Amino acid sequence: MPDLPDPLDPVRLTADLVRCPSVTPEEGGALVLLEQVLSGAGFDCVRVDRGGIANLYARWGRKGANRSFGFNGHTDVVPVGDAAAWTQDPFGAAIINGWMYGRGTTDMKSGVAAFVAAAVDFVRTTPPDGAVILAITGDEEGPGKDGTRAILDWMVANGEAMTVCLVGEPTCPDVFGEAMKIGRRGSMTAAITAQGVQGHSAYPHRAKNPLTTLVRLLDRLAGTELDRGTDHFDASTLAITTVDTGNPASNVIPAQARATVNLRFNDRHTGRSLSDWLDAQTAAVEAETGVRIGLEVSVSGEAFLTPPGPLSDLVAQAVRAETGRVPALSTSGGTSDARFVRHHCPVVEFGLVGRTMHQVDERVEVAQIGALKAVYARVLQDYFV
Repeated sequence: MPDLPDPLDPVRLTADLVRCPSVTPEEGGALVLLEQVLSGAGFDCVRVDRGGIANLYARWGRKGANRSFGFNGHTDVVPVGDAAAWTQDPFGAAIINGWMYGRGTTDMKSGVAAFVAAAVDFVRTTPPDGAVILAITGDEEGPGKDGTRAILDWMVANGEAMTVCLVGEPTCPDVFGEAMKIGRRGSMTAAITAQGVQGHSAYPHRAKNPLTTLVRLLDRLAGTELDRGTDHFDASTLAITTVDTGNPASNVIPAQARATVNLRFNDRHTGRSLSDWLDAQTAAVEAETGVRIGLEVSVSGEAFLTPPGPLSDLVAQAVRAETGRVPALSTSGGTSDARFVRHHCPVVEFGLVGRTMHQVDERVEVAQIGALKAVYARVLQDYFV
């Protein structure tokens, strides 16, 4: 590995990462590149691959140090979709009018590049009394079973630990510096199957219509106010995302109908308590109609909160110093790997504006990448020095 430039340019590193086609679960060369950069800067690097997923753990400083600051992020990206709809090569990292185009420019190769560059420069210029840890996965956009969770499992098994952690996901809706996340809503999906009896629509008394039952249940679920929010969370929501019968005939009552609902819930609930509520609602409608209803629930993450305090203050002060803005403490949005890290240590999130993530022509304002590195560098400086 040649000598690293001083300072390490996060824009160039972002472009190099974007050119790695790391669509989940492919590594695409992104973690190989980061391992080279970090090893060249004196970080001890370990590949923590599991289940066909590539992950990287990097530590500067002594194992078991009295305190360690961790960054978490991912290099995997979602598929490009219709490549013909892009105005630029999705893996080209073209810079046009101050914007870099490409899949992962926003979510979140720029965030990874920014904290890698900040960490490398910091340990070279201000070797801290403690450890700087980077936990980077290739499985955040996928199932998430063998990504950050694998790194954390390996850390526990090998006596490695982060005192606190900052996740570099995009957190700002419109303006850089306007928001950080101190928690996330829980997320769960319920697949519902109503099993009736097929029949002729002219003789409905000879059939059991699963659609009537399903619609009744869905109306009951969607019409329930789950709560009105809590101190740090908006009200929980339930969305009907699909209803399917596969019935092409207008004169046939189908035997089966299916639907899916997705819930985003605050810290007033748990996946278990909401599963019990779904079971009770399903049983009631089943008893009313005589149509059997099957329910399969999958919880992808529980609601959690890192209470406002030293960690959120540390990050907020760095954001204010670099941007002049005081970030709002938010819990909005989807899930992130912070839901796994929170079992290990206190965790918050701060990153770029995320307006174009997962979209055609995903792009990042180049100036923001350097600004994000500056925020992360100040966080490290304030934490250790």
